[in-house]
Formats: sequence, structure tokens, C-alpha cells
Amino acid sequence: MTRTLRSRSRTTLGVLLTLAVLLAGCSSSKPLTGVAVPTVVGADLATPAGRAAHIAAEQVGMPYRYGGATPAGFDCSGLVQYAYQQAGRAVPRTSKAQFDAASPVNLDQARPGDLLFFASRRKVDHVAVYIGNGSFVHAPSRGKHVTVGSMSNSYYREHFVGAGRLP
Repeated sequence: MTRTLRSRSRTTLGVLLTLAVLLAGCSSSKPLTGVAVPTVVGADLATPAGRAAHIAAEQVGMPYRYGGATPAGFDCSGLVQYAYQQAGRAVPRTSKAQFDAASPVNLDQARPGDLLFFASRRKVDHVAVYIGNGSFVHAPSRGKHVTVGSMSNSYYREHFVGAGRLP
């Protein structure tokens, strides 16, 4: 009986390991291919904000990953942190800390590289990089990819908290 139990345990373990490998492959998200880099309107590449807007736009199609701050996967604040870091400027890691670090600006005065903040439960929980003409780049949520959003979308208008400019 002990030999049979060991054999079953090994078989069960083998099946579980195979399942784990297969499921891990299903859950990994890959960059979208053939995605055009969005146009950043009026960005000043001499500034970290202008460069950050371009860098964020270049990430369109990369996968969302909670806690991610690299092209292997981004969450919203990780995308902001990465874009600014690549542009030579350190910024805080979380959307709330980024909100606290930014100086408020009116949306109609926003420039490429400014940050747009959103809230779903009365607190800032999402951030995006403004790229001009009412558009922004963001890492929306699990199962999605970095994409371009628009302030003409009613969801984003309703959840918009404010725009901010990093010093």
C-alpha cells in the first residue's frame, strides 16, 4: 500500500506541476504587436515632462502588471515612474504620492507630461500621462495593456480628480 501511495503521490505531483506550468503560461501577458506609437502633441523634448510623455507613449501595447514598473509590465503609477525615470527625473511610486508631489494645473492648461489623476472610491487610485489634445497614456487594469485614453470618455470625465505638474 505504501508503494501505491507513493506512486499516486508522484503522479498527482506531476499532474499538478504540469498544470501549474500551463496556467502560468496562460496568465503571462505579452506586448501587443503592430501597435502604433501615439502622437504626442506639442511636447518640449528639452524638458523631463516632454521626454516622459514620449517615453510613456512608446510603452503603448505593453502588458499591465500590478506593481510593475518596467516594460515587462506596468501598473499606472509604475508607468509614470518609469517614463520619468527614463527622462532623468525621479518621481514617487504610488498614484497618491504622485498626486501629492504634483502642483495642480487646470486641464485646459495641461501640457504633455503632466499627470492626470482619477478616483473611483473618493481617493486617488489611478494616474495617466497627458499627451495633448485631451488624450493620455495609462496602464488601465489587469488583463489589459498600456493604451491611450481620452478625456472625452464619460468614465474618465466622471472619475477625473485633477491634473498636476511635477516640479
